[in-house]
Amino acid sequence: MKKVILTGDRPTGRLHVGHYVGSLKERVRLQNSGEYDEIYVMIADAQALTDNADNPEKVRQNILQVALDYLACGIDPAKTHIFIQSMVPELTELSFYYMNLVTVSRLQRNPTVKTEIQMRNFETSIPVGFFCYPISQAADITAFKATTVPAGEDQKPMIEQCCEIVHKFNAVYGETLVEPEIVLPQNAACLRLPGIDGKAKMSKSLGNCIYLSEEPEDIKKKVMSMYTDPNHLRVQDPGKVEGNPVFIYLDAFCRPEHFAEFWPEYQNLDELKAHYQRGGLGDVKVKKFLNSVMQAELEPIRTRRKEWEQRLPEVVEILKEGSAYAEKTAAATLADVRKSMRIDYFDNDNLLK
Repeated sequence: MKKVILTGDRPTGRLHVGHYVGSLKERVRLQNSGEYDEIYVMIADAQALTDNADNPEKVRQNILQVALDYLACGIDPAKTHIFIQSMVPELTELSFYYMNLVTVSRLQRNPTVKTEIQMRNFETSIPVGFFCYPISQAADITAFKATTVPAGEDQKPMIEQCCEIVHKFNAVYGETLVEPEIVLPQNAACLRLPGIDGKAKMSKSLGNCIYLSEEPEDIKKKVMSMYTDPNHLRVQDPGKVEGNPVFIYLDAFCRPEHFAEFWPEYQNLDELKAHYQRGGLGDVKVKKFLNSVMQAELEPIRTRRKEWEQRLPEVVEILKEGSAYAEKTAAATLADVRKSMRIDYFDNDNLLK
């Protein structure tokens, strides 16, 4: 069986450092590993419209923003097919067939859907498209016969639901679809990066993000305003590193060479943590170090992004070519699905058989 990756993001804004450590960095690593036969990265505009139907312009404008972030992070169009979801209409038809294999109560139990509904205050006025997006996601994954989905921890329930749909379809219609596996970030701190305000999730809608494309002064301002241990009031007080966003970010971004370059007083992060925990180390110093680490990580991404911004027609061409290739692949899977369901009526006079 071919090894295939499918992953993507909703174009509702520029991508932030949570996307980067949670999935983007891993995608680039897997892309360059040479272990995969095909890689697809999707800009999920149709999915973004499920809760932005009254503001399609927001989605349209952010398609290029997300594409620029992908290219800036190292997604290589020579190795990866970057495509726009709505340009592959076969995904909609697959979603429609899969809807018959999933109950309303099962969708209601999906923890990710539950959380997203609460976050958006939908309550009883949930758009049907939004409610069904785990089914749409299953269509996206299975259309490319993806074996691997690099994603953040919050997507685990979605992949589980996709696997259920694959099992049900194959049990009813015969072996057709491929079951995917999720690949989580190797660094535990990257599983779910908190917002700079200490809230559990970094989110564009909560305004607690550091964007990949932000200028150095904006990054510094956000880092210096970050929530820390609320009981660490004086420098001499012992501080807590568990659940402290500044140290979670250091866990996610800091490498040993950063100490040699920016804070040679310490050999590694364990030494720094130990000093903070016993007291005698102020938050401002730690934040200044984190700022240096973040600037070092984001500067090359920001530079590459500015270069791509000068080549927008080329970016559009990359998306057109990627979408055309993705549609061919999805069309082949849809043909297999229709054949398995015996609804390929006009192929070889099947209606007469």
